[in-house]
Amino acid sequence: MSSANKSLVLTFVEAINAQDWARVLAVTAPDFKRHSTAAGAPGVRSAQDLVKFLQAEFITFPDAVEIVLDLVAEGDKVAARHQFFGTQLGPMGTFGPTGKALNATYLAIYRIENQRIVEAWAEWDNLAGLKQLGHVPAD
Repeated sequence: MSSANKSLVLTFVEAINAQDWARVLAVTAPDFKRHSTAAGAPGVRSAQDLVKFLQAEFITFPDAVEIVLDLVAEGDKVAARHQFFGTQLGPMGTFGPTGKALNATYLAIYRIENQRIVEAWAEWDNLAGLKQLGHVPAD
């Protein structure tokens, strides 16, 4: 089961990178929930919310790509360390586009049920990202 769960997370990331929203919906449960203090409100409370969030992310970072660096699975959970790359060419909340690149690592834990991702917890360092993009002065 661990290898199947890891493969499901890899398929999920590949679908996001390809902007294949039908495949994202196919691997997530309709009532998917994502927990993230870093992402702020409103939260992602369904697979459809997730697709809307990701589509908005691609407006902000049209060249976005994620790479899975590490996967560890136990029981119904998969922990992942991701690398995100993207150039901010669109608005990000109240922050206008800068044309600068973001290179950020984030951590996520996915809960799998019936071969679908039903829940995720994702956190990253917002301050470091804002500094890279020029929205906050660097130290």
